[in-house]
Amino acid sequence: MRPSQEIEAAFAERVRFRARRQAQYLALRDRPCVTKDGQKVELMINAGLAIDLPHVDDTGSAGIGLFRTELQFMVGQSLPRTSDQLALYRTVLDAAGSKPVTFRTLDIGGDKALPYMEAVIEENPALGWRAIRLGLDRPGLLRGQIRALLRAGGGRALRVMFPMISEVAEFDAAKALVERELTYLRQHGHTLPERIDIGTMVEVPALLYQLDELLKKVDFISVGSNDLFQFLFAVDRGNAKVSERFDTMSAPILRVLREIARKSNAAKKSLSLCGEMASKPIGALALIAMGYRSLSLSATALGPVKAMVIDLDAKKAEAMLGPLLDAPAGSISIRQKLTEFAEAEGLAL
Repeated sequence: MRPSQEIEAAFAERVRFRARRQAQYLALRDRPCVTKDGQKVELMINAGLAIDLPHVDDTGSAGIGLFRTELQFMVGQSLPRTSDQLALYRTVLDAAGSKPVTFRTLDIGGDKALPYMEAVIEENPALGWRAIRLGLDRPGLLRGQIRALLRAGGGRALRVMFPMISEVAEFDAAKALVERELTYLRQHGHTLPERIDIGTMVEVPALLYQLDELLKKVDFISVGSNDLFQFLFAVDRGNAKVSERFDTMSAPILRVLREIARKSNAAKKSLSLCGEMASKPIGALALIAMGYRSLSLSATALGPVKAMVIDLDAKKAEAMLGPLLDAPAGSISIRQKLTEFAEAEGLAL
């Protein structure tokens, strides 16, 4: 059955509208990402495979804020050799040129099972043996990856980030592996990175109560909003019955994000956020209002978010959002207030 003429016309108009919007975003590609009141905001992209690399230049991004190294392990039928990892990491750094790349070490295990590794049956895989927990228990795997990253970064700046850190001691143990590999490469005459920044994801609620200690040790932190939201609300993101029950624009999660920003900025440590929240203009609006100045998002979202940022008065947004977060939780819809603010300011959400 053919769709009605009205539906065809509506669909055609939607296609034309999207084409106009894409042309608008392309025109913004080389414009500085600065708010109306002069606040610079870094918009980076998330990536994980060589096929993603052209997006760095296509979007005019500030770099790669999250390179998911586990994807190379997930698409193959066998464990990638260190030489294979080295080749990929060099390709990534070459493609980025002078722009920064933040490599997240392996986030495998849980729901990211590798076909060539023995499956571990867990009742709660998201809370189980995954990411840095697996890496520290299988140090040979993590050391091989770290060695490849350090060699790829020889003579350039390198940023390495550990996922799923739950306590400062885990970060210390992971960083010790980096120091061990640096010693090995130095002894064998390899060129070392000119600069190494080592940081961690903030996605486990327990780490929120260790931020003061953590910020003394890390070079940077990046908030993993997807897992942080899931763990804060005890919500399975893959369960449709509960995943939409709680709002990412509600006071509890926004208060947590504001506190992270306040402590990071006070400690003068680099802070970013990667996750679905940053890929939506309304989420980016809230984050900028709370002090975030570096976001890592999907390549397709960079244009819409940048368009919003350029039209935004960050100080005005901060003045609007602050009292909403201090009001009794649940007394108002913060999402609605953000939407109303955007409409009044002419921001496209």
